Amino acid sequence: MVLRNRTFFPLFSACIAFFSSLAHGEEGTSPDLTANLDTLITLPQAYQLTPDDLEKLFDKGNWNQNPYFKWLTRDRSRAIFQRKDFDNLKVDLTLLDGSVPIEEMVVDFKNGKYLGVTASIFNRGDGGSISAEDFDRRFKSVGAHLGAQLACRPFRKEPNPTQGLLTKGWIWISARGKAVLEHNEEADNGNVEFLRMRLSTRKAGGAYEAATQARAGATVTLSELPRNVMRNKMGKGNVFISGIPMVDQGAKGYCVVASAQRLFEYYGIPCDMHQLAQIAGSDPEQGTSSLETNKQLGRIDHLFKTRFECIAVRNGQGLVELIDDKYVGDAVPEDDFYEEIEDSIDDGIPLLWALEVGRFEEDPPLKIQTSGGHMRMIIGYNKQENRIIFSDSWGAGHEFKTMDFEDAYEATHGLFSMKPIVR
Repeated sequence: MVLRNRTFFPLFSACIAFFSSLAHGEEGTSPDLTANLDTLITLPQAYQLTPDDLEKLFDKGNWNQNPYFKWLTRDRSRAIFQRKDFDNLKVDLTLLDGSVPIEEMVVDFKNGKYLGVTASIFNRGDGGSISAEDFDRRFKSVGAHLGAQLACRPFRKEPNPTQGLLTKGWIWISARGKAVLEHNEEADNGNVEFLRMRLSTRKAGGAYEAATQARAGATVTLSELPRNVMRNKMGKGNVFISGIPMVDQGAKGYCVVASAQRLFEYYGIPCDMHQLAQIAGSDPEQGTSSLETNKQLGRIDHLFKTRFECIAVRNGQGLVELIDDKYVGDAVPEDDFYEEIEDSIDDGIPLLWALEVGRFEEDPPLKIQTSGGHMRMIIGYNKQENRIIFSDSWGAGHEFKTMDFEDAYEATHGLFSMKPIVR
């Protein structure tokens, strides 16, 4: 029997509802604010910055919440600046003395010290469109700045899709640090999907290191992942994966690609949600259904030297396996479902979890009443309490949450695995 699209719950309504509820501040005014972020990309001063410095540089003033940036993690190891265009608040982000507008910037700290930044100079999901002239101006201006800061000549970053190299641009590496300025290959023909910049300390690893390499794939191996599994931490009986980077999907139906970005960053693969949305064909206003998630992630796994597997999807009232991405296979009972989760977590492999939000209680509870399709990451379990441990791509406070296992099973519309192929 062929599975029909109607059997799969759309994975975007909860994402959009949650962020729509947060899009209105408490002040009731309509100020226009500007944040120039040059301090974060000027060397060597940027390397001296601490989380405390960031809060002082971009003080929240009389606002209840900082309008310029927010912490994505409780330990203040990652912050995000995002351009805002709400009825009661407009915030523009700029670089290079205000001459280059950007969509967002993520700032990473390690052990309380500056590690690096990733700036979305443009992306289709947030910016809509950009002229060829404006793209060229931003590209050349930022490139000239990076060359001056790192005091070296760049070398080309050439695309090679068959080898998993999907972006085009330039790379700078010197004793002062390393940087990448890259975009989708089709941007040269006027079809600009994203323009991204990374700048970091010389010793930064993970996605920063992988972005400067002339090969694709994860910078970690399967054999290394079990080291990230924590036991009996944050509660007796807990078994969970630590060190999964947090991202903020923004006010878009990007929960699928945002979760995939977190997974890729955990593996040391330098691909963000905007690039993944372009590859997967995700619509920022519509998200992705479970069936489309299965098809799209299954298409791109080999590009990043990973292996994708659909563990279960919902067909009518039950969870089933898929055969050839479209035919109903064997049923997936609760015991098998839990065993898949337990085995993956023990191996240090988080799972992508599509579900209907709002049907069952979770701890801590959502502060904003929301419901609908969504994607999360299952990052652990607790057999003693019969609960799963999961994480949302919504920033600080959503890193570690739990739900009763039977409830999680009933809420599930899809469970997917993607892991590195290098052992």
